[in-house]
Amino acid sequence: MDRIIYTAGSGASQAMQQQSVVNHNLSNVSTPGFRAELDAMRAVPVQGDGRLATRTSVAATTSGTDFSPGYMNATGRRLDVAMQGDAFLAIQDPQGGEAYTRRGDLQVDADGMLTVKGEPVMGEQGPIVVPPDAEFSIGADGSISVLEAGANPDEIAPVGRLKLVTPDLQALTRGDDGWFRLPPGDDAEIAAPQPLDEDARLQSGVLEGSNVSATDAMVAMIDGARRYDMQMKVIESADQNAQRANSLLSVQA
Repeated sequence: MDRIIYTAGSGASQAMQQQSVVNHNLSNVSTPGFRAELDAMRAVPVQGDGRLATRTSVAATTSGTDFSPGYMNATGRRLDVAMQGDAFLAIQDPQGGEAYTRRGDLQVDADGMLTVKGEPVMGEQGPIVVPPDAEFSIGADGSISVLEAGANPDEIAPVGRLKLVTPDLQALTRGDDGWFRLPPGDDAEIAAPQPLDEDARLQSGVLEGSNVSATDAMVAMIDGARRYDMQMKVIESADQNAQRANSLLSVQA
């Protein structure tokens, strides 16, 4: 009887973990450039002394990411950019090195530094800084041109280029901070920066939304709740059967 409880209990535990993933995705349905997290389970045999050949547990596999594109929203805002294809925007990783994102709602901080969610945006020569009060535009290749306050219209000058990279999607891992990173190489603590992709392109004045479907997430949440209830009913039924068996043994004794 304990085998039933053990199997159902492990299934209920994983159902709760899947609910956590769905909740996380649903909470980011409005986050620009967000990529949905994928969760999967697999059956594994139980190891250890006294194990039974038929006893299995449920374990979560390494979480993955849905890299399908999100919807494109034309905002007309000069600091909004949407990367095309599989291109990512490089940012300065707070942990060192570079991290990558599809989020394109750029900001300019008090020091004139271009940022995404507070982290400096990387250019060909490092973080990009624009002159204060300057008007600037972002080209399809990520090049940034500025027109300083009071300058003539023909005095537009380049100040840098957004670093667009096209990493191996299968190698990217998502950190707790939401940034994507590549695994470090041998004997290295952080991954080497990716080279700038000369062919990568973006759209200015357009913002890519999350690829999470609120409808699909709600359906998955309801399905997960039902599966959890089903596992708990199995445990309850097993407990009732055990109580009946004990009652019969007591009567016979």
